[in-house]
Amino acid sequence: MNTVLMTAYAVNPYKGSEDATGWNLILQAARTHRVVAVTRENNQPPIERYLLAHPELAWVREQVEFRYFDLPAWTRWWKKGPLLSVLYFYLWQLGLALWLWRRPPAVDLVHNLNFHSDWTPSFLWLLRRPLVWGPIGHHAPIPASHLRPHGRRAYCQDRLLSLVKRGFWRLDPFLRLTRRRARRVLCVNSTVAPQLRLRPGKFEIVPAVAVDLPATAPRPATNGIFTVMIAGRMVPLKGFDVVVQAFGRFYHRLGPSQQRNVRLLLIGSGPEEARLRQLVTAQGLDLCTEHRPWLERAELLTLYGRASVFFFPSHEGAGMVVLEAQSYGVPVLCYQNEGPGELVPAASGLKVPYASREQNLNDFAAQLQRLFADPALQAAEAELSRAHVAAHHTWARRGQQLQRIYQHVLPQ
Repeated sequence: MNTVLMTAYAVNPYKGSEDATGWNLILQAARTHRVVAVTRENNQPPIERYLLAHPELAWVREQVEFRYFDLPAWTRWWKKGPLLSVLYFYLWQLGLALWLWRRPPAVDLVHNLNFHSDWTPSFLWLLRRPLVWGPIGHHAPIPASHLRPHGRRAYCQDRLLSLVKRGFWRLDPFLRLTRRRARRVLCVNSTVAPQLRLRPGKFEIVPAVAVDLPATAPRPATNGIFTVMIAGRMVPLKGFDVVVQAFGRFYHRLGPSQQRNVRLLLIGSGPEEARLRQLVTAQGLDLCTEHRPWLERAELLTLYGRASVFFFPSHEGAGMVVLEAQSYGVPVLCYQNEGPGELVPAASGLKVPYASREQNLNDFAAQLQRLFADPALQAAEAELSRAHVAAHHTWARRGQQLQRIYQHVLPQ
């Protein structure tokens, strides 16, 4: 049996997003290979606690050797905000590779799970083993008309981050070296390969997100209430403001008796929270809106049972919540983009093409009206969503992809 070195900055079985990706891909690789998994020191307590609490995972201790590495404590004080956090991750990757180079493990292949970023390199090629890189992601700058309502500061931050990314793509020799040394690049969506100029045969699409299907996914227990739900961090990237304003246009076109059967469920917290509360009031939606702060993932999963539609107009390149909602039979309303738009079924009629912000607000409001007025459409989209996730986006499916990729990359 071959041994794979997997490095993952974020690994936490109690969390979603990058942490869930790290944890689940390590487990899937361990089903067919021995694994040496290296992550940050702060991930050790939750990993050990989870393994103790789940004796059915005793096999993981036999298949996976966890190691922990971090930069000196004095380097962490400035790890604040998205830009500085990614720069810290860059240094962590370099320090990790040098640490492993001085004490190289006996492995046949190295796999850098990355932080889902296509503008920060891996340095695992120092170990002189076949390299798998990713899943790595990409998303374009937020359209100006959609970003402008968040103010000049948000606009400048987004454009500054885009400028920094372009600098890395054009000037960083280590990024070019990683691209050249990688035997296989796993791309989160269809925009990564063109951005990195990857030739056919060098890459494949492997979304960084997946789910374990619920044992049963009954129709949402709505009790006749049409509930529009969104969950995520309240930042401009996620589009919470679009949800509130589009829902407001839909809601105020209904009669009083219909309005009593409509709800908006906002789940999350973040820098935009105060502004969003004000927006809910300005839209006259206080009586029909429920806001829940960020929840533990297990509690979040139970709330999908209340949703009629998951409204997620995010500009990001992926979205774990998109697959979670669909796995519970909740259709997803989103932009027709390379992020959530590529995670919902191609046959879904709930994807809205980018246009002006004003036009998109009207488009989304019209989609909500379609779903509200047609329970049969809701049911059809729900069934399509769950079948799509079952066929393409389970962790078991990701494990099959990894096994095939490793077989291709490993020396025969």
